[in-house]
Amino acid sequence: MYQLYCRIYQCVFKGISYLLPWRMPELIQGENSLNKLPKLIKSKGIDSVLIVTDKMIASLGLMDELLKGLSNEGVDFMVYDRTVPNPTIDNIEEALQMYNANNCKGIVAFGGGSSIDCAKGVGARAARPKKSIPQMKGLFKVLKKTPPLFAIPTTSGTGSETTIAAVITDSRTHEKYAINDTALIPQYAVLDPVLTVNLPPHITSTTGIDALTHAVEAYIGRSNTKATKQYSRNAVKLIFENIYEAYSNGQNLAARKNMQEASFFAGLAFTRAYVGYVHAIAHTLGGFYSVPHGLANAIILPYVLEYYGKSAHKPLAELADMVGLSEPGDNSEQKSLKFIHAIKMLNKSMGIPNKVNGIIESDVPLMVKRALAESNPLYPVPKIMNEEDIMRIYLIIKE
Repeated sequence: MYQLYCRIYQCVFKGISYLLPWRMPELIQGENSLNKLPKLIKSKGIDSVLIVTDKMIASLGLMDELLKGLSNEGVDFMVYDRTVPNPTIDNIEEALQMYNANNCKGIVAFGGGSSIDCAKGVGARAARPKKSIPQMKGLFKVLKKTPPLFAIPTTSGTGSETTIAAVITDSRTHEKYAINDTALIPQYAVLDPVLTVNLPPHITSTTGIDALTHAVEAYIGRSNTKATKQYSRNAVKLIFENIYEAYSNGQNLAARKNMQEASFFAGLAFTRAYVGYVHAIAHTLGGFYSVPHGLANAIILPYVLEYYGKSAHKPLAELADMVGLSEPGDNSEQKSLKFIHAIKMLNKSMGIPNKVNGIIESDVPLMVKRALAESNPLYPVPKIMNEEDIMRIYLIIKE
């Protein structure tokens, strides 16, 4: 009965999703395309912005040209640079205070998914000043126009520049959850590959597999549209062709550009078709132990795909065909196993471990409950898991 309830919920939600006001961010892309942003911001009648970033980005000088351009255009700016890798409610509240105190009219998110998610949280709070972040947890609790958001991703993984989600951590309860609302989709996204050339290899690899996880989980789920399936295929192909080159030769602008596009396509796919248990489990590891999201996804992905078994053979076989892993005579199961093995080999070639260090066994029951609460009944996964199934995954990935 529980599985039937989940499937009915997912079918109803898929039907409702066709009525929602989806939009795609307006893209500014190409080498040094960041330089076009200040003039665009000014043209929108915005004379003061809050820039949300983190201390590492701020220290690298990546924003220097942007700040100079804003000054030249007469746009005032304040920089909030205290975003942490799993952005917290405290981050959002601090940044919101800065936004309000300086009468800002727009938000610039500069960094990885954490900075973009933090900026989305600020936008949600600005739109709904009487609602706390916990009160907006879940689906469609914002439902109001947010300040213009300009997203500048400096990694190629989260796809947050395209999505309806902002993933937030409550540092008091160690809970990590998403606010989901079409109002949170950024109005503009800047894909400038120059910003990613100096990413450390381990960030390139884990954020890249994060994008792969988005694309694969969206593709094998049951809420695809024709468009999301194509977005997923585009992303998977680009990642298989470019991730190792971007990892091993970070100065290759073509590979960096292709990985940015892959992340963008994967974001478009999963924001509409949703993700699955890989993300639910990864969020708990981020909330409890601050495991970087991309790293958690990369480790978990092969194990969950293996668990799905025959329920995912057909779509995984299609992806295996597309990236050239199949041989004549292979059946769907053989193709899907080759695809999973290829992910494992990609991880291994880039130094990504196959276990998570530091999981405390006494934490697992609560993490299981939170992972299930996030995923069921919402995520349209190929096969529905129960507590025992999820528990088994945690024990498998535990070092």
